[in-house]
Amino acid sequence: MITPLLALAPATISWSPKVALVMIVANIIAIGIGKATIKQPNVGLQLPSSSLFGGLSHGAMLGTLSLGHILGMGAILGLGSRGVL
Repeated sequence: MITPLLALAPATISWSPKVALVMIVANIIAIGIGKATIKQPNVGLQLPSSSLFGGLSHGAMLGTLSLGHILGMGAILGLGSRGVL
């Protein structure tokens, strides 16, 4: 009964430096999007080295990195299904 359902599941991608690079690039893109679109990026708890993260606050950084991981997950799954990774 479960065997046909398992056949529908896509193969998982094992970790490699290419996968890490895709995730890093996705997070950098998300930080750029966050800096451009968040109205008040420096309101709230500040990071210890805010100049390193573009002056974003703790909440803004958590939000942008969450978006980056969602983008990275989609990119990794998409590139993996195409056979690029």
